[in-house]
Amino acid sequence: MMRRFELVLFDLDGTLIETAPEIADAVNDTLAAVGKPAVTQQQVNGWIGHGTRELLIQALAWCEGSSADSVRHSAGFAQTEAVFARHYLARCGTRSHLYPQVRETLTELRAQGVRLVVVTNKEDRYTRTVLDAHRLMPMFDRVISGDTLPVKKPDPTAIRTCLHDFGVAPAQALFVGDSSIDVATARNGGIAVWALPYGYNMGDPIEACGPDRVIADVSALLS
Repeated sequence: MMRRFELVLFDLDGTLIETAPEIADAVNDTLAAVGKPAVTQQQVNGWIGHGTRELLIQALAWCEGSSADSVRHSAGFAQTEAVFARHYLARCGTRSHLYPQVRETLTELRAQGVRLVVVTNKEDRYTRTVLDAHRLMPMFDRVISGDTLPVKKPDPTAIRTCLHDFGVAPAQALFVGDSSIDVATARNGGIAVWALPYGYNMGDPIEACGPDRVIADVSALLS
């Protein structure tokens, strides 16, 4: 039988919730507002993983034909980021949906007494808005967003903090994600990692990242 994990940490975008369509909507709302051309859904999918701020930077860099660093340090970026914040908060929950078996699996894991945590690079105001839109907030013991700690994935601080605070040994913890960032985070934190093949991994097959298992959906946690 599969060992029983006492702590399961989940990525959010591309793991629990399909959010890419509404992220693309918000990016293109913002680009239109500042007089830039639209980007494609495929481009946005490839930029997901480092937080929405970095995604916006990548989109602007592509539109302007410049580097991400030049956008990041430009005088007008803060204003554009504020425009994006308004659009994304308005879009959260409008075109996203839970992946198969997510609610059922989280409900059963909680009933078994497993500690559940979200660890995402998405900024906290967006993370909580998306979770609230899909009524998932009550499922989790903790939510760690990209700006909760001084560092974000693939830094393992979130994992180590949860292991310490919940009193769980690394051998009894699991990270579930959809990208090389998630796999690297788990490896850096010394815990097992299972990966889903349907999320956003910058266009690369998830098998190439070397997770411990590739699972069809999160119900594999109940096997």
